[in-house]
Amino acid sequence: MKRRIAILGSTGSIGTQALDVISKHRDMFEVECLTANSNAELLIRQAKNFNVNSVIIADVNKYKQVFDALDPLDIKVFTGIKSISDIVSGDNIDMVLTAMVGFSGLGPTIAAIKTGKAIALANKETLVAAGSIIMKLAKEYGAAIIPVDSEHSAIFQCLQGEKATVEKIILTASGGPFFRKTTEQIASATVEEALNHPNWSMGTKVTIDSASMMNKGLELIEAHWLFNMDPSKIEIVIHPQSIVHSMVQFSDGSVTAQMSSPDMRLPIQYALSYPFRLDLDTKRLNFADLHTLEFHKPDLTKFPCLRIAYETIEKGGNYPCALNAANEVAVQFFLSGKIPFTAIPKIIEDVLYGIEFVADPSIENIYKTDKQARELAFKIKLNY
Repeated sequence: MKRRIAILGSTGSIGTQALDVISKHRDMFEVECLTANSNAELLIRQAKNFNVNSVIIADVNKYKQVFDALDPLDIKVFTGIKSISDIVSGDNIDMVLTAMVGFSGLGPTIAAIKTGKAIALANKETLVAAGSIIMKLAKEYGAAIIPVDSEHSAIFQCLQGEKATVEKIILTASGGPFFRKTTEQIASATVEEALNHPNWSMGTKVTIDSASMMNKGLELIEAHWLFNMDPSKIEIVIHPQSIVHSMVQFSDGSVTAQMSSPDMRLPIQYALSYPFRLDLDTKRLNFADLHTLEFHKPDLTKFPCLRIAYETIEKGGNYPCALNAANEVAVQFFLSGKIPFTAIPKIIEDVLYGIEFVADPSIENIYKTDKQARELAFKIKLNY
């Protein structure tokens, strides 16, 4: 039987690559639902190409455009964020790929989990903001969570069939565009320079997070929840070649690594097809050409976002939620030219100082913290 897929965020980097994967394995997958924020034109083309059952355009101003294009094809069209949660609860969907950017993916992910759907998780902010709640719900409703991030997919793959005790998780990071830059050069970085990632083609928000290394900080928190691993046992190393996607060290000292050429379609496809591996036209590794594989300890002074993330997950509670919200706002400020690159970690730290700590947050606490952190970030921005 075909696996019936809903893709939340189909017009983004992950969503478009997922559809590329599915297009090559139409005998294995059927796309039931696609959602987009505001890219109506691409959503319409995708819906026609895959003959989907329904689409959701979050931007209500784009609803008529999408409706007029797809209604004659008997494709149902909805709008609004609540519609996404309603649709993913339907019994015509087996797996939900959550590729929405940021905190907005939390509600739909929870809705899908509560109906026992398998979750291909590409929205790391969901676990960062509400990891304890998400993992408890997944266990309660029997919903499998399969990571899509290349690093977490690598760890997930390394653990398959293993019964040995995990001693340490080693998360690799490319270092982004600023790894070999000085602190002075980073301080004057432009948006164009920050978006010039050396290895990966990603959305703008993730690319800026990679430049600040907050992306690795978010992945640290995500790994803590996904693999039930104490943060002190999660090591981050800079690996500029992006060939080793992450590693697992076991209690006997052996280390297992997952390696491949950098191509996000591989972890996307593995999540969609798990527990099976399918053919994929990735560039194959030629080990005779791999003369150098570098590994470096990250500089927490040059990349303070990584230090902040470690401190935040050690504190726990609602602090990771506040960190995520502050980072989302600060990144948008930088992208719009309102703050310098180095103001991103400063805004995040100031928000964390100003948020009331909740040790065991409910989902209501999480939404409240997210709102307060964003409001505080806007106020702090006035100082820059």
